[in-house]
Amino acid sequence: MKRILVPTDFSEHAEYALKVAAQIAKKNNSEILLLNLLDLPTHMSDAVSSGVNIPEVMLFLRKTNERLDDLKEESYLDGLTVSAEARIEKAFEGIYTYSKEHSVDLIVMGSHGSSGFQEMFIGSNTEKVVRASDIPVLVIKNEINEFKAENFVFASDFSGEIKKPFQKLVDFANLFNANLNLVMINTPNSFKTTITAERIMNDFVKNFSINNYSLNIYNDANIEKGIINYSNSVDADLIGMCTHGRTGLAHFFNGSISEDIVNHAIRPVITFKI
Repeated sequence: MKRILVPTDFSEHAEYALKVAAQIAKKNNSEILLLNLLDLPTHMSDAVSSGVNIPEVMLFLRKTNERLDDLKEESYLDGLTVSAEARIEKAFEGIYTYSKEHSVDLIVMGSHGSSGFQEMFIGSNTEKVVRASDIPVLVIKNEINEFKAENFVFASDFSGEIKKPFQKLVDFANLFNANLNLVMINTPNSFKTTITAERIMNDFVKNFSINNYSLNIYNDANIEKGIINYSNSVDADLIGMCTHGRTGLAHFFNGSISEDIVNHAIRPVITFKI
C-alpha cells in the first residue's frame, strides 16, 4: 500500500479520516495524498478552464493551498511523506481522476455517520465514490485514537464474482493481522439452511490464504440490520463490503445496501468494488 488518498474539506470529520490514514501510512510506510476540490458554478468553471483568472477563485485557491500547507504540519503527520493539491473540479470526478493519475491504493474519507456524508460529500457524490471507485474506500465516522482492524466483519453471499475484490480484502486483513468474521446474513426473503450456507462459505474460502477467520451465519429481518447487528454483537473494529459499481450490489447486496451501511453504521466501513 504505497499511496493513500484523503479528500478533505477541512471539516473535523475529514480530519478524523486523515488521522486514521496517518496511522495506516506509518504502519505500511505509505505516502499520504491530500486533495481539496472546489466545485465552482458552471459559468465560473468554464471561465477558469478557458484561462480566465477570476480574482475570487484565485484568492480562494491561494487560501486553500495555505490551509493545506498548515494541515501538512500537523504533529500526527510527523515522519510521513505528505503531498497536497487543490483542484477546481466536481467532487466525484476529481477524486476519480486524481486517484487514477496517482495510482492510489486506498481512499480514506470522513462521514457524519447516520446523517450521511456532509460537507464535501453530498447526495449523489457519496453513491458515486462508494459504488464506482475501483480503489478500496475506507469511511471513518468518528475520531479514532488507535485504528484497528483486528476484529474485521465481512458480510457477503460468497458468490464467485466477489473472488477478485475478496483477495484485496484478504490482503488488507492480513496486513493488520485481522481475524476475519465472514458472515452470511439469512433473511426471510433470502433464506438458506445452515448446511447449504456452510457449504457455500467453505467452498469459497478454500481458494484463499487467510491468516485468521471464522465462518458465521446470522438471521435478521433484512440484510442491513443483519450486518449492523452482527457487527455490534462481535464488537467489530471494521465492516467490509463488496460493491457492484453503478448497477448496485450483486445478488446478496441489492439496491442501496452499501450506502445504507456506510451512512448508518457507527463503525468504520471499507468497500471493495466487484
